[in-house]
Amino acid sequence: MSRLRVAFYVCLAMLAFAGNSLLCRMALKHTAIDAASFTAIRLVSGACMLWLLVRMQRSADAAQGKGDWLSASALFAYAAGFSFAYISMSAATGALLLFGAVQATMILYGVAQGERLRARQLLGLVVALAGLVALLLPGLATPSLSGALSMLGAGVAWGVYSLRGKRLPPQGQGNPTKVTAGNFMRTVPMALALVLGLWMYGELSLDGSGLVLAVLSGALASGVGYAIWYQALPALKATHAASVQLSVPVIAALGGALFLGEALSLPLLLSSCAILGGIALIIVDGQPRRQNPPPARPAP
Repeated sequence: MSRLRVAFYVCLAMLAFAGNSLLCRMALKHTAIDAASFTAIRLVSGACMLWLLVRMQRSADAAQGKGDWLSASALFAYAAGFSFAYISMSAATGALLLFGAVQATMILYGVAQGERLRARQLLGLVVALAGLVALLLPGLATPSLSGALSMLGAGVAWGVYSLRGKRLPPQGQGNPTKVTAGNFMRTVPMALALVLGLWMYGELSLDGSGLVLAVLSGALASGVGYAIWYQALPALKATHAASVQLSVPVIAALGGALFLGEALSLPLLLSSCAILGGIALIIVDGQPRRQNPPPARPAP
């Protein structure tokens, strides 16, 4: 896959992720839908959309790949934790916890696997993180312990899910869209069990607007977005895949200003420049220089 195509897929995926955040915020703040119902509808509609995408494919590898239960469990843990955490905390606090956990999970894994950040990349990471903190701190509020743990768990789960996506072509085997569809299909019984459990306690709530937002979140921002992300992941290092996701809060903040009437301030613009500039320093740094192989040792 060419670098231009990878960059295009990454941009689309980040827009989808930001759209997912906006839809979730809107649904849980401005409609009567509860977190469990939103999560279940999101996952079921995502599974349906991905099934349609797989049916539309005619490539030779479309029949390969079916997902696995570990990836599906990580996907479900992320979706559920994300929804429930936003009940008890501000959007800024949730985003800071979520993407901090994603960063830590993916970068630590990359370093453990032998990836090394050069000085320019480390500078870019520091600048991007500083911009993210500056963006989110003005609205920071101390979350409840349960909410904080829920969002941190969601971030770790999303990091695990993304890392497992790197096992797809060329590293692994299987059609990315079908693997993603298989993972979504496996989350359906988990989501239904969650809804059933809360229904028994009489804590479910639905309305038309929340239902529509959950379907849009699942079918478009999640189903299509995650399929695109899975297409790009095999061509990205774990550290690059983690760092580029720092752009999502910026895109979500800009989308909030455009579609939700949130204020677009100078600090927001400066933070956005810092985050996107830091990401550029990490990615544009290029591939590590190849070292000349050591001379062959003479046979004893």
